[in-house]
Amino acid sequence: MVASGVLVLTFAVLGAFVRVPYVALGPGPTYDTLGDVDGTEVVSVDGTRTYDTDGELRMTTVSLNDNMTLFGALGMWLSGRYALAPREEYFLPGQSDEEVRQENLRQFRSSQSNAEVAALRRLGYPVQAVVEQVVEGSPAADVLQPGDRIVRIDGKDVTDSAGVRKVLAGTRPGQTVPVTFHRDGEPERTESVTLTRHPGGSHGFIGIQPTDRADVPFDVDVALEDVGGPSAGLIFALAIMDELTPGAMTDGRSIAGTGTIDAEGNVGEIGGISFKLVAAHEAGAEAFLVPEGNCGEAVVTAPEGLRLVRVATLDDAVNAVESLAKGRPVPSCAG
Repeated sequence: MVASGVLVLTFAVLGAFVRVPYVALGPGPTYDTLGDVDGTEVVSVDGTRTYDTDGELRMTTVSLNDNMTLFGALGMWLSGRYALAPREEYFLPGQSDEEVRQENLRQFRSSQSNAEVAALRRLGYPVQAVVEQVVEGSPAADVLQPGDRIVRIDGKDVTDSAGVRKVLAGTRPGQTVPVTFHRDGEPERTESVTLTRHPGGSHGFIGIQPTDRADVPFDVDVALEDVGGPSAGLIFALAIMDELTPGAMTDGRSIAGTGTIDAEGNVGEIGGISFKLVAAHEAGAEAFLVPEGNCGEAVVTAPEGLRLVRVATLDDAVNAVESLAKGRPVPSCAG
């Protein structure tokens, strides 16, 4: 009996205090991007005319619980709302919680930027090519810096990041090309850059990562703190479009969704779709915009009564939301 008691006590101490190398994933909070959080608009547009919106475009999240005890992990798993996964799948060896948080925030800001560009491009606004990163030691390292707007390369005008890549694809290593760019607070200028060989091909390499930025005389802002990752891009883009176009896109309906988005408006699949579906259903959403690549999992795990709408592009999403508002058929994950 004494030995058994010691074993039980040891197990109790271990279960209550020893941390396990797992994280628990579950439904996270949702946010109406057409509404506000603590009195602050989630998506706001300043400096141009905006229009009244109605209903909800609700972004969804996944909660991640770390530093759990054995009993805590078992309790979450037994609840049926959470799944356990090895911690190493979400935290690199030696990576701190703060480093993970900073990377998630970087992805979140990038998704905001892509959403803004995709939405405004679809509405007919121009975009411009901007330097996002400069490779250390590359030909551009002593010439360009993040934030510079690329105007012309080798005498050819460029208006977006695709244009930058297209021009550079026609160059060769050792070629010296003039690069015209504009830096905030300074006049436009041109500098010559001698290209090296591209690591992934035989054409010239300048050493920049270009990105697209909307060229508009107004500001778009997303006011959400402590939310990370890239998966809210699609919903942000829809909210921006709804505010900048007459008429309420949702016609009073509550629609949720998820999906990454690039500057061209292509929607990418995400992780944790099953938890996001639960969160949306509990928040009262009647339909969920599902990235095409997530449809298989969504059909299997969706709560009863939640309509799954398949989307692959921003155009698909806009057409689906407008069709839902008017009671028309929409593409379904179920086929």
